[in-house]
Amino acid sequence: MSSPLFHRVPCRLPVLIDVPHAGTYIPPALQSRLSEAALALPDTDWHVEKLYAFAAELGCGLFVATHSRYVVDLNRSPDGAALYPGADNSELCPLRTFANQPIYRPGAEPSPDECAARLQTYFQPYHQALAAEIAALRHRHGFVILLDGHSIRAQVPRFFAGRLPDLNLGTADGTSCSSAVADAAWQALATDAGFSRVVNGRFKGGYVTRHYGRPQDGIHALQLEMAQSCYMDEDAPRDFDPVRAASLERTLRALVQALASLEP
Repeated sequence: MSSPLFHRVPCRLPVLIDVPHAGTYIPPALQSRLSEAALALPDTDWHVEKLYAFAAELGCGLFVATHSRYVVDLNRSPDGAALYPGADNSELCPLRTFANQPIYRPGAEPSPDECAARLQTYFQPYHQALAAEIAALRHRHGFVILLDGHSIRAQVPRFFAGRLPDLNLGTADGTSCSSAVADAAWQALATDAGFSRVVNGRFKGGYVTRHYGRPQDGIHALQLEMAQSCYMDEDAPRDFDPVRAASLERTLRALVQALASLEP
């Protein structure tokens, strides 16, 4: 590998923000196999790490993946189990873009053996490092709050009808964190009344939230999926819009501050 799997900002408080889908690096050998549509990396969680850049100032940690989700999806179950049974789910090694276009050129799709190798090369080391970070924070503070940060286009017919709410909080139907953590997050997301919000709607939390969230053991996990229209131009070149983003950044700061003030 010619690129590290993640960038890490250490923390002094027991709040860690994980951003698994903002990466854009694709190994050159894999890049040559991608379709024209996929080379633009349309399903990236664009600029999410920028939105949470204030975390270090507050003493909270950041854990940001560098590789594209087209290499391997760090927020899918390694055993291939669907997050939402009966719905259209993207794979651990995705084959279609969110717009239902092929990710690979004809005949260049990964074999099961290649997918298993990617799991070992990219997925497992990332999660080993993330798990170690979580364990260290829990040992130091007695508990840890993991916020899994995501974004997506406001309209993706493949996955949901109509327009997505601006702020989509997921707690795996209340199982991945305590009610105190969930309530504090929900109230903080009301900082700007201009944003629509929902809890455990279309997005209830992916593998990260469901796997690490064990409130009975002092590990509280929650996911925030944001509509990209709140802070950027959704079409290429997908520029960050500082004016639009300012209100969202204030809300995210209020969210992280609220989580940092808790002792679940």
